[in-house]
Amino acid sequence: MSTTEASAAAGQDVELQIGGMTCASCANRIEKKLNKLEGITASVNYATEKASVTTPDGYDPQLLIAEVEKTGYTAKMPAPRAEGSSDAPGEDPESVEDAELRSLRNRLLTSAVLAVPVIALAMIPALQFDYWGFASLVLAAPVVIWAGWPFHRAAWMNLKHGTATMDTLISVGTTAALLWSIVALFFGTAGDRGMTHAFEFTISRSDGLSSIYLEVAAGVITFILLGRYFEKRSKRRAGAALRALLELGAKDVAILRDGKEQRVPIEELEVGDEFVVRPGEKIGADGVIVSGRSAIDASMLTGESVPVEVTEGDTVTGATVNAGGRLVVRATRVGSDTQLAQMAKLVEDAQSGKAEVQRLADRVSGVFVPVAIGISVVTLGAWIGAGFPLAAGFTAAVAVLIIACPCALGLATPTALLVGTGRGAQMGVLIKGPEVLESTRKVDTIVLDKTGTVTTGKMTLTGAYVADGVERSELLRLAGALESASEHPIAQAIAAGASSEIGELPVPESFGNVEGRGVQGIVDGHAIVAGRESLLADWSVRLDGRLAEAKRKAEAEGKTAIAVAWDGAARGVIVVSDRIKPTSVEAVSQFRKLGLTPVLLTGDNRAVAEQVAAEVGIDEIFAEVLPKDKVDVVTDLQKRGKVVAMVGDGVNDAPALAQADLGLAMGTGTDVAIEAADITLVRGDLRAAADAIRLARKTLGTIKTNLFWAFAYNTAAIPLAAFGLLNPMLAGAAMALSSVFVVSNSLRLRGFKGQADVRAMEVSEAVTDRAPRDPVSA
Repeated sequence: MSTTEASAAAGQDVELQIGGMTCASCANRIEKKLNKLEGITASVNYATEKASVTTPDGYDPQLLIAEVEKTGYTAKMPAPRAEGSSDAPGEDPESVEDAELRSLRNRLLTSAVLAVPVIALAMIPALQFDYWGFASLVLAAPVVIWAGWPFHRAAWMNLKHGTATMDTLISVGTTAALLWSIVALFFGTAGDRGMTHAFEFTISRSDGLSSIYLEVAAGVITFILLGRYFEKRSKRRAGAALRALLELGAKDVAILRDGKEQRVPIEELEVGDEFVVRPGEKIGADGVIVSGRSAIDASMLTGESVPVEVTEGDTVTGATVNAGGRLVVRATRVGSDTQLAQMAKLVEDAQSGKAEVQRLADRVSGVFVPVAIGISVVTLGAWIGAGFPLAAGFTAAVAVLIIACPCALGLATPTALLVGTGRGAQMGVLIKGPEVLESTRKVDTIVLDKTGTVTTGKMTLTGAYVADGVERSELLRLAGALESASEHPIAQAIAAGASSEIGELPVPESFGNVEGRGVQGIVDGHAIVAGRESLLADWSVRLDGRLAEAKRKAEAEGKTAIAVAWDGAARGVIVVSDRIKPTSVEAVSQFRKLGLTPVLLTGDNRAVAEQVAAEVGIDEIFAEVLPKDKVDVVTDLQKRGKVVAMVGDGVNDAPALAQADLGLAMGTGTDVAIEAADITLVRGDLRAAADAIRLARKTLGTIKTNLFWAFAYNTAAIPLAAFGLLNPMLAGAAMALSSVFVVSNSLRLRGFKGQADVRAMEVSEAVTDRAPRDPVSA
């Protein structure tokens, strides 16, 4: 598993915001430069325009920035998000992107207005009036020189550093077409009165200086600007999920100081502060409820549509919405330590990383540009050597330069990652890194920890058996009242179950706890004892045959049975157990549909494990496994040739999660488990694990579709251009459209719907008319 491959040497992680990149080969070039520095490991992502760098401790980031600037690009440290402000007052990182988008749009609109008549004149002979070529030159020159200036500037910077990128191809191709047309107009016959020529999809023989290529120069610039504009806009849409995630948090909070509320910016909230959350307000930070009772809407953070009832002592998460009454919360985690901030960091890290398949694409795009220039030169030589006019050879060479731009190749993986991981964040599925996607494709076995994963992890009242002449309600009322005075989980389960079924319970008197055996006391004048049979025996009380059989049956099913007696006679048996989550059966069914074999892993006895496995539909069981031995179970499965995914939530699951080929941690579990896992499921719904695997596989499939398109496009189009079967202007349009296709295909992931989402929506619709504080079933 990737996450176990921690950095061998101690170091620090630095993130840089890179400016000036125009294609994947730019990112590849910066990455190579940074990796040549001693002790530096860098990864540059074209789609996110970020460099993730691991440096030795104490390394000055300014040295990295200087190295990037030497390469001809800009770099800066990102603004610290925790403070909520950037390095410069009033500067918003998004406004920079908006300015770039506006500049690109202005160049695009201007070039489109000027290029359309140039293209029309070249394509329609009927429009070609006397000296029309000079009019085309007046219109086309601003397009090539001004609108295409970013390409020329980048090409010049590349030339100074002895490299070539996509911009080099565009600049050389369009400049050559413009210069050739000027020569043909002023020194050839193209500018003669009455000269016309028809537009053709393929390249034809000509006498060279009778043809102009202004429509190629203006058209290519316009089409590529169009592609760049849609690419830039789509990339912003692709990253919208992360930006929306970061915007979820509350902007201010009502802190309690000296018993009075004082509203302050969220940045002033500190751990230990108590703050008030009114109905409809967002909770300012992770914390514990000090007073109040309400329902919390966590849909924005977890994707779970049904509000959850909370009361004093329950934990709440920042950015969730208080849908009920007034709450007072004590902050336990603030700023960058909150669950929201950690989620955003996980998503951002995943989007900035690279899958193995992307590294292959980067290596290809790194050599693609010089190879394309070489093919263009060979094409020109071959046409001239074959006896064709110079103009025909030149046109074919320009077409090769234009069609060869590896834009789609560079966007194939990053855009799919941006959208896929962003959509996952909206669903409450956090994918730690792009390499995780590779693991999901190969997984064939999924190991499920029982407690807290398949089951709720909390004891729940599941049955009550009464002696002759005793009412069930009376048994629960008296036993529940007695157990309410104990803090033992079993006692609390009985008290909670009785309270929800009966209502308010009486207060016990003379309560006593008998260590390891049960409790005793007086309720409503009855001397009551509840616990093991041995405790009842001390009171000379025995269970009758029917109650004894009910107790044996419950224990055979792995449940816990509590004997209850009062006034010298056995009155009933109450059964509690760790209840299976309502969604676990459906989740196991979904795992099977995904081709995964489910395996149940638990430290409980085999009877309990077999009962749970039978209920949810699992055949293979590992029971009575000590916490330290869980990792051995995963290793044993791997030795059998299985590719193993593991789902868990506890500290004792962390080693097994790390050992598994794919680790999935329930977000309701411990931080240790979440840290060890590849994928974090924010909600405690096991169906989210199936959704996570489906989403990861779909994202990987989208990446492969994009890469196939990019490779196939270049592989097929370059020979067509070299053999003269593609007009350069059409080549420019095709190149721009290939990038738009790749980004649009990635954006389809935004519509991914998980089964957990679908069911949650159905439940939400079903309970729309319920009272706002209708108790939620345990």
